[in-house]
Amino acid sequence: MESPDLSDDPGVHRGFICASFNQDTTSLSVGTKTGYRLFSVTAVDKLDCIHEGVECPDVYIVERLFSSSLVVVVSLSMPRRMNVYHFKKGTEICNYSYSNNILSVRLNRQRLVVCLEESIYIHNIKDMKLLKTLLNTPTNPSGLCALSINHGNSFLAYPGSATMGEITVYDANNLSTVTLIQAHDSPLAALTFNASGTKLASASEKGTVIRVFSIPEGQKLFEFRRGMKRYVSISSLSFSADAQFLCASSNTETVHIFKLEQHSPSQEEESPTWSAYVGKMFTAASTYLPSQVSDMMNQDRAFATVRLNMFGLKNICALATIQKLPRLLVASSDGYLYIYNVDPQDGGECVLVQKHRLFESNEEQGDQKEEENPEDVPPQPASQTYAATVALPTTAPSSTTLMGYSEDGGAQRGEVIPEHEFAEGPVCLDDENEFPPVGNQNN
Repeated sequence: MESPDLSDDPGVHRGFICASFNQDTTSLSVGTKTGYRLFSVTAVDKLDCIHEGVECPDVYIVERLFSSSLVVVVSLSMPRRMNVYHFKKGTEICNYSYSNNILSVRLNRQRLVVCLEESIYIHNIKDMKLLKTLLNTPTNPSGLCALSINHGNSFLAYPGSATMGEITVYDANNLSTVTLIQAHDSPLAALTFNASGTKLASASEKGTVIRVFSIPEGQKLFEFRRGMKRYVSISSLSFSADAQFLCASSNTETVHIFKLEQHSPSQEEESPTWSAYVGKMFTAASTYLPSQVSDMMNQDRAFATVRLNMFGLKNICALATIQKLPRLLVASSDGYLYIYNVDPQDGGECVLVQKHRLFESNEEQGDQKEEENPEDVPPQPASQTYAATVALPTTAPSSTTLMGYSEDGGAQRGEVIPEHEFAEGPVCLDDENEFPPVGNQNN
């Protein structure tokens, strides 16, 4: 199943292919027609491009490991091959080739996970050894999966069914299935863990309800209603670092932020407001109503929102603390990063405080009037599941001739550049402050 080519959509920057935030939302990676770019997202007023990679063109997957020098890249020219680079040294650490197109890659300090349409490969990130292959997984054409960034548990979530919203939670450290969660009636569209790997948020293809489950138990903790009027395509889910908030973006003009808080009965008794009274009446009445009506009444609405000027294009969103204040980041396929202030107390409409170009002005589309005044360009959405929103080539490249290609579904490792650290032993990225040795990460 091929996905639409973003470059053909009106409003999409012609150089843009994909975008992703790193695990702690301090960096933004952008795949482009000429390669990829890494940006530092640590200040509101400036967006520094810290690296531009041109090793291969048409990059549709680019993932950086926290703030280290390790970056994983997959190109449309070789969609079955994953390249792992040490971008500060400009060297290739290693590469792996797989039996089919790579749809997504996830990584933490312990594991690197590669997702194909019907299989998942789990590598040990220290030496890139293939530890486990999950074959014959339910058909997953978008490569949907999520990996906990907490390498102490390394939980992996992926669809357990192609026709229903079932989630398989897998322990990528101990290489065993943890639990199955019946999350939605419709197939899954989005998954994300909180930073500690103790909560998992999900949305279905209908996009109306977002649910949060406890991990590893799989118990439903929260249920949020994004909307009732129409089905939408959720393109991005992301927790704040403290897991107090969850943001969701879609192919509509609205980004929703939900607050994860349990409603305490004691608080309602202390402040007997009219809304609290009505809430109690609804709770009492829900016990007598059909389950569908009761569930709808018990769903929480958005705590805060962002109104984009246009809809229909891909985006990714993330919640981050930048310069000590909570912000919502929206990376858009129009070639811009938008930064909004979030009021953590009162919520409401978020305020746009900054807009950054992801491409130089001379790279802009010259045939569109809006580009003459970049401030007038409306935010347009980028993609979370990269391959889900990027066209794989209509004519498949001769990937069957790639070194290491295997008909049995296995991954094959290419040559390792001898002078690189991986030739000697475990990875050492010369970023000890940004990427402490795995042995010191005791959780």
